[in-house]
Amino acid sequence: MNHSVHHWDALWLNVRLATMKPGSGYGEIVDGAIAARDGKIAWLGPRSALPRGPRAAQEHDGGGAWLTPGLIDCHTHAVYAGNRSNEWEARLNGVPYEQIARQGGGIVSTVRATRAASFDELLQASLPRVHALMAEGVTTLEIKSGYGLDLPNEEKMLRVAREIGQLPGLEVRTTFLGAHALPPEYAGRADEYIDEVCQAMLPALAGQGLVDAVDAFCENIGFTPAQTERVFLKAKQHGLPVKLHAEQLSDQGGAQLTARYGGLSADHLEHLSAKGIAAMAAAGTVAVLLPGAFYFLRDTLLPPVQALRDAGVPIAVATDCNPGTSPLTSPLLAMNMACTLFRLTPQEALAGLTLNAARALGLEARLGSLEVGKDADFALWNIDRPGDLAYSMGLNPCAAVVKGGARRPGGADTKLNA
Repeated sequence: MNHSVHHWDALWLNVRLATMKPGSGYGEIVDGAIAARDGKIAWLGPRSALPRGPRAAQEHDGGGAWLTPGLIDCHTHAVYAGNRSNEWEARLNGVPYEQIARQGGGIVSTVRATRAASFDELLQASLPRVHALMAEGVTTLEIKSGYGLDLPNEEKMLRVAREIGQLPGLEVRTTFLGAHALPPEYAGRADEYIDEVCQAMLPALAGQGLVDAVDAFCENIGFTPAQTERVFLKAKQHGLPVKLHAEQLSDQGGAQLTARYGGLSADHLEHLSAKGIAAMAAAGTVAVLLPGAFYFLRDTLLPPVQALRDAGVPIAVATDCNPGTSPLTSPLLAMNMACTLFRLTPQEALAGLTLNAARALGLEARLGSLEVGKDADFALWNIDRPGDLAYSMGLNPCAAVVKGGARRPGGADTKLNA
């Protein structure tokens, strides 16, 4: 094809653009057009400003739909086997969590099921959750390990995540979360388990190219700041960025620790302190809010949203899809929860699943907003205004998804490449 300055691969006309450019709010262009060339955005603007002459090999009528960046779910545990609805029901019937744990429940039950599953079984168990996310406009997805808790099973989880990344129209970023919980065989020997994470698991998995970032659970029921820092040091030795489950149940100083290591994000943050906020602001670390877990656990302490705003800390929103505390596979419902529970504005919620979610994965140079030169990743929505995306509960208005300039097959019907 002759790639002249006005000759594109594809052009979408009759669309209303929410560009989500930094500092622009929604960045609305009410009668717009957007063009792609070689998988990148080559032009966008008012339809009236389109150049004359040959324009694109394919032209599409958007039918007046709103067009946003593709959604980015920057914190999920979507790969796992088993189901913990029985534990949830037992708790609601009055059975104490301690009793459930003594009977082999909790995260140990997910670890047991995930270890027992074959690669194919784990893949097939995870795909319906991923399809649900994709059907609501997700084009980029972070998937953590952390339910294997030994080298063979952490590797299996990460390989499944990489396989999911072969779905048409989806990019997957993998995060090694070996320091998620203490496996039963290491009971009472947390430091020895961190030795295993740092000396055996992380080097082997990074060496196989299975890891894009490294995470840990720094909490009074997880790992100490000192143990977490050992994981961060090893990640940095392998050139991998870090992020952290921080300040969900208590203030362990995890946000400051993450900022000190230039972390991409600190996630949860209900117990975040002023010192943590200041450290994140100085380091450019993103605050990832997870309203699904807040809702499912019936938490009452809100994350300090206004203080994060005042400090200029970017705020992202994610589903935290996991079997124990946030069995949520709807980014749109996550947006609604972020507004209703955390008092984000609808514009902040959409930025949290686009612009700031890209920052939380270190992908802001090519994803998260509609700008020339960025990837041609976007979703088209049958809505009246952008705020509608956070308004409805249960309605999916996603009409089409484009990834790398190509429309992907629809929603839950998406299959892996043969």
